[in-house]
Amino acid sequence: MELRHLRCFLAVSEELHFARAAEKLHIEQSPLSRAIKELEEDLGVQLFVRTSRSTRLTRAGKLFQEHVLRIFAALEQARESMKSAANGFHGQLRIALSDGITPSRLPALLARCREEDPEIEIRLFEVSLAQQLKGLHDDLYDAGFSMADEVGDGIIVEPSWEDELMVAVPARHPALAHKRIPLEEVLRYPLVLGDPAICEGHARQVDRVLRRQDREPLIVQRVATFDVMMTLVSAGLALGLAGSAHIASSREPGVVGRSLAGRPPMLTTYLLRRDAEPSQALARFIERLASLGIDDA
Repeated sequence: MELRHLRCFLAVSEELHFARAAEKLHIEQSPLSRAIKELEEDLGVQLFVRTSRSTRLTRAGKLFQEHVLRIFAALEQARESMKSAANGFHGQLRIALSDGITPSRLPALLARCREEDPEIEIRLFEVSLAQQLKGLHDDLYDAGFSMADEVGDGIIVEPSWEDELMVAVPARHPALAHKRIPLEEVLRYPLVLGDPAICEGHARQVDRVLRRQDREPLIVQRVATFDVMMTLVSAGLALGLAGSAHIASSREPGVVGRSLAGRPPMLTTYLLRRDAEPSQALARFIERLASLGIDDA
């Protein structure tokens, strides 16, 4: 088995079409088919079911695809590590970001790391929660930030910082009559919220707040990014619920941030890492994170 076999397999598994995969790889279809046949013979399993109308992965093929993706991810990280070494760095921390985490403390943390550990390169990876958890288990990431605290076995979850959950309100909206808006008032209007498929942890925390009321929220749209949320709010189509840092960083001029009435609900961002002894670089990273203090966000 050679890397060319894996590249051919990955191209076909992504395209599910041999002609398109061959075009993607800039080779003829015949050597591509031959490479797949050699790979199947080497593994002793059938990876694709191919008919005159379609190509699909077998169950073994789907499992193999997961392994191949991890192999290429590891190779890419090895390449980046070598580049880091060539550029004078003596180490690297791979930090995953998921769930639309509130950015309130991240810039200060990264700046301190650069100041105190300039020889350590920090690389950030924006991935889904599922990818982060898999990557932590597979040693593709050293640690990660998420807004989810239910992550399964083998992962340590530690609260890192909090951000006030606020209402993003269109300018000149009736709800602005309240300096602090009651939650029941918020639920009188259409809402735009984060998509749980993309921002799983954020969506869970917001849903917990909404469940405090008996009234069912009118959710007109679920969005993948806070930029789109603020665009919809600015257009006057809905109210949004997001962390104060996201609202403050919005470039939309027609968005006003308002606190909720009563004790303000807080969104928590967590540090996730493998349940194992951290490297020296990661241990220093965790110490700096703790030194900033959860109330300093």
